[in-house]
Amino acid sequence: MDPEETVTCNGYVEISGRRFHCWKRGGHGRVNMVGALRESCDVYFYEVAQRIGIDGIFAMNDRLGLGLKYDLPLSGMVHGNNPSRAWKQEQYGQDWLIGDTINASIGQGFTLASPIQLATMAARLASGAAILPRLVRPLGEASPDEPAPASLGLSAEALRIVRQGMFEVSNHERGTAYASRIADMSKAMAGKTGSSQVFSISAAERAAGVRSQDELPWNRRDHALFVAFAPFDAPRYAVTVVVEHGGGGSTAAAPIARDIMLFAQHGGLPPEDSYPTAQRSRIREDLALLSERILPPDGATPITVSRT
Repeated sequence: MDPEETVTCNGYVEISGRRFHCWKRGGHGRVNMVGALRESCDVYFYEVAQRIGIDGIFAMNDRLGLGLKYDLPLSGMVHGNNPSRAWKQEQYGQDWLIGDTINASIGQGFTLASPIQLATMAARLASGAAILPRLVRPLGEASPDEPAPASLGLSAEALRIVRQGMFEVSNHERGTAYASRIADMSKAMAGKTGSSQVFSISAAERAAGVRSQDELPWNRRDHALFVAFAPFDAPRYAVTVVVEHGGGGSTAAAPIARDIMLFAQHGGLPPEDSYPTAQRSRIREDLALLSERILPPDGATPITVSRT
């Protein structure tokens, strides 16, 4: 699909008698590939999915590390699921449907991914290489040398388009995570907001006027997601943040990811000018509250939170 081709989003599409909604009720209007990534337009990806089909989605998910099993000594680690026609036939004895493809296009339906798989995906997109997660020794201790990862085999132009879209998520005024941007562009973060659906709003609920996750009981709201890499110009870190029942990734997960990225890049609390000017007074207030609430174990001397 030509990245400059536009798709018109009116807030939903109807496919095989079912209505598939965009998160933005009124729609995004006309968007191209970068714009769809920046503004998280579901309808754009529904259109892409119909063109490339589940076989193409499965192959790219696999290339980016979704559904792979990682050889890590971590208890409780799950491997997710990258669904395919064969998988559904084996699991349910059913044929793959177009609705399954539409759901897969935005990571819903049968698609499952762990936070470490999503961070691996971000690292692969940032580097263009088939990076595998591994544990490293504490700072200052030597870690075994690892062979250089193989190339993903994606074109430089394809990677550029996706990276630009992720950059604009956090750094364009219409980006879904613009409020969580890093003011210091040398440490800029590129990312993607998302949500993990817990329950869908039923047709009956929509008819009764329910339109947003905020109107559902807390335990039925989506989990908030944000994946990111930084710094944009020379990526070194990748992160996934999941906030259970947090709703949208832009409000719940992206601010946490920003703080993680800033802490990692500064080796501690970042200077205030890392944040947009309008947010700095709130950051100072948050730090003051934090210093009051952090209590050490066993009655030791309280921790003081400060900037250097």
